[in-house]
Amino acid sequence: MRVRRTVLGTIGSAALVFASLGAVTAATVSPAAANPCGFYETGSDAFYNHCTSDGSRVVIKVEVARAPDFEWCVGPGRTWLGSAARIQGAHYTGRLC
Repeated sequence: MRVRRTVLGTIGSAALVFASLGAVTAATVSPAAANPCGFYETGSDAFYNHCTSDGSRVVIKVEVARAPDFEWCVGPGRTWLGSAARIQGAHYTGRLC
């Protein structure tokens, strides 16, 4: 009986360790997933995240619903493009600004 309790206690402890490691991994992955590189939408907003380590500024083409598309010079990091209902997409044009 004592052996059975020891084995069950060890299994339970191991399960807690693995569960806490999973929680730490999920917490470290979430910020990157929240701001992916390039165009992305949240529930109501559209963004372009220029991921760079050199500080460059790039020209993106923004595709707009029921309006002319336009180009925009964006710097490193996240740029708000507008309402997700209005903005259909955005992509890098291959040019710096």
